[in-house]
Amino acid sequence: MSLLALDGPSVDGPVYTRITDLAGRAPHWLDGLVSLWTTYGLGLFAVLMLVAWWRARPAGPQRTATALAAPAVVVAAFLTDTLLKSLIREQRPCRTLHTLTLEVCPPPGDWSFPSNHAAIAAAAATALWLTDRRIGALAVPAALLMAFSRVWVGVHYPHDVVFGVLVGATVAWPLTLLARRCAPVVERLRATPLRPLVAQR
Repeated sequence: MSLLALDGPSVDGPVYTRITDLAGRAPHWLDGLVSLWTTYGLGLFAVLMLVAWWRARPAGPQRTATALAAPAVVVAAFLTDTLLKSLIREQRPCRTLHTLTLEVCPPPGDWSFPSNHAAIAAAAATALWLTDRRIGALAVPAALLMAFSRVWVGVHYPHDVVFGVLVGATVAWPLTLLARRCAPVVERLRATPLRPLVAQR
């Protein structure tokens, strides 16, 4: 039993259809790039988190604490988003509207709202922005591209990805700020054999 029944087509079904129609008329190379990004792009955020951690080690315990917390923050956003999916149970647009899509439509029971990909990308981008603005400046547009790609390939309505971004950012922002309070723990770790994880030397 769903907590809230969303009628996806009435929310932004026409916008979804226009975007998927545009994808169907786009050059093959563009569709190929978008499909590649939507399938493997989340790996970029993992790489950026590793880079942020590496750059944080000589920068002080607060920044190191936020960098180390980033993966846990992303997991928290994913779990929150997945819980909402299980409560709301919105059908995928590719099942409801039966349009031609670039990606194979997920099976029944793989709910649409909100988008996990968008939530994960937004959570990672938020954590990275609060940790390292230079890396965050790369992560934020990458997260928006990830969200848009999910509509382009046909597996999400626009409102799915918008709400997914909001979930990811809303969960990640306070948790990342809270992680700064773990700076004393990082400071203590610098006097242990784990020092290479939290300090440059």
